Amino acid sequence: MRIPSFNEASLEQTCNVLGDTGSGLTGSEIGRYLRECEIADLNPAMTKRIRLFDALVARQRSDSCANNVCAFIQRVMNPVLHVQSPDYFKKKQSELNRVLSFEGLRLSDEGKLESCKQARTISDAEAAAGQLRQKLIERGVHPDVLTFCRAELVGGNYFHAVLEAAKSVAQKIRDKTGLAGDGGELVDEAFGIGKKAYPVLAFNALSTDSEQSEHRGLMNLMKGFFGTFRNPTAHAPRIAWKVTELDALDMMTVASLLHRRLDEAVKTGA
Repeated sequence: MRIPSFNEASLEQTCNVLGDTGSGLTGSEIGRYLRECEIADLNPAMTKRIRLFDALVARQRSDSCANNVCAFIQRVMNPVLHVQSPDYFKKKQSELNRVLSFEGLRLSDEGKLESCKQARTISDAEAAAGQLRQKLIERGVHPDVLTFCRAELVGGNYFHAVLEAAKSVAQKIRDKTGLAGDGGELVDEAFGIGKKAYPVLAFNALSTDSEQSEHRGLMNLMKGFFGTFRNPTAHAPRIAWKVTELDALDMMTVASLLHRRLDEAVKTGA
């Protein structure tokens, strides 16, 4: 099947993703994959992005189609090459799909290019690339997590999605207790059993050792949740806090569990 030539702006952005200085292909990998795909390496001394673009755009012009460009993308994004670094594959897949959607294509989890609705706007491209929200829905994540994170999820902004999901748990504790704290201190104040032998908010009847153990376990899970995600994301510069898609999925699943247990928690009158 003949694949229409890419708009050269799309091809340039594709090469920017694959030849990114910090996370793209190495120079030796570019040379090897071009040889394997029988694409001439026209400017091996140039920077990676330009080197890759010069090679692919020349081949596309010669072919009058994008078949060999697509074959190259599929070669370098073959999932078996990334079994030791699945987060890297997901990151590059998402970045590529933002660009490829303008050509009516997307890279599947199998590393194959397939047709999709062609993007006309940046929002269309983000929707085509961002699978996070759908994956959360498939996991049955609590609707409150989606409500607080909707805007961030649509844009694939994992950093702010993590932060907003953490905030949503703290806000629910405040709403149910009337307390005004945050993080670990809020958890201690709301769930600590203390001298009265019962907390402000209880996860169960606390009538047996097992129930008290469960209550303390959930309390510690919540404190760990805030300590790991809420505090770093609240205070660290965004550029220094790396949150992968898998991290975001797992963290939001924990947030979902905490939301469900908070929904069932009872205020004791303490």
